[in-house]
Amino acid sequence: MLTRLTLALLLAATPLLAIAAPDRYRLDPVHTRVLFAVEHAGFSHALGTVSGSEGVLVFDPDDWRTARLDVTVPIQRLDLGDAKWNTATLARNLLDGERFPEARFVSTRVEPIDPTHANVIGQLTVRGVTREVTLAVTLNALKRHPLPPFRRTAGFSATATLSRSAFGVDGWASMIGDEVQLRIEAEAVRDRNAGDPADAAPTDAPGTPAAPADSETPQPVQETTP
Repeated sequence: MLTRLTLALLLAATPLLAIAAPDRYRLDPVHTRVLFAVEHAGFSHALGTVSGSEGVLVFDPDDWRTARLDVTVPIQRLDLGDAKWNTATLARNLLDGERFPEARFVSTRVEPIDPTHANVIGQLTVRGVTREVTLAVTLNALKRHPLPPFRRTAGFSATATLSRSAFGVDGWASMIGDEVQLRIEAEAVRDRNAGDPADAAPTDAPGTPAAPADSETPQPVQETTP
C-alpha cells in the first residue's frame, strides 16, 4: 500500500517538475553587445564596444537562483571607433588579442534582489587570468518576439566594474585608468537544443596559448602607444 501511494505521489509531481524546469536560451550575437569605458590620460573616458558574444543561459524567471550562464566574448572584435586605437588596445602589452582572442564568463551563483533584478557572480577570464566578477543584472523583458520566427526571447541589461591590472592588463598605467566600467545589453532566444553549461565537459581556459614548438624562435614584444 505504501509503495503504491509513493508511486502515485511521484507520478502526480512529475508534471509540476516539468513545468518548473528552467528553460535554456542561446545568446543572440547580433543583439548582444559589451560596452566598456576607461579613463584616457585624465582627459576623458574612452568608449569601446565588443559585439558577437555567444553563449548559453539557463533561466527560470520564478527562480533566479537556478540560473546559469556561460558566455564567450570575441576580444578581437573590439572597436574603439579608430583603427589605430583598436590595434593599440589589442597589442601584446595590453589585451594581447592575438594570443588571447576570447574572454569568457561562467556564472557560479545568483543572488536575487527582486523579480527583475539580481547579482550574477561568476568567473571572468581575460588574457588567461581568471577573477571573480559580479554583474548587476536587470531583466527587461521575457516574451515572444514580435518578429519571425516569433520565439520566446529574454532581454537583459547588466553593469560591472573591474580592475584591468587584476587581469594582467597593466600596460600604460600613466595613460590609461585602471578601473574599467562595463555595460552589457543582451538578448537570448529560447533553444531547447542548447547545451547545458553544467553538463559540458571541462575545457582549458579560453585564450590559453599553446606551448610553442621547440623550433620556434621567440619574437620580440612590440608595444603600441594607445
